[in-house]
Amino acid sequence: MPDARLEMLVEPFRENAPGPHVTAVVDAAAAAGFDVDMGPFATTVTADLDALVDAAGSMLRAGFEAGATSIQFRLERDDR
Repeated sequence: MPDARLEMLVEPFRENAPGPHVTAVVDAAAAAGFDVDMGPFATTVTADLDALVDAAGSMLRAGFEAGATSIQFRLERDDR
C-alpha cells in the first residue's frame, strides 16, 4: 500500500508545453514502475516511501541531463 506522495516541479516551466526536461523526469518515474499524474503545475507520484527514495536519483539525473535548470521534490509521508 502506498505510504508516500512525491510532488515534482521541473523548471523551466512552460504552460501546456512540457519540454524534454519534464518528460525525462516523468519517463524515469514510469520506468521505476510508478503511475504518474501530470498536473498543470506539478507532477505527482504516490507509492511506497522506500521505492520513491530509491528512484529519486534517477529522476533527478534524467531531468538535469535533459535540460532542467531546477527540480523541486516535495516528499510527504502518509502515516494513516
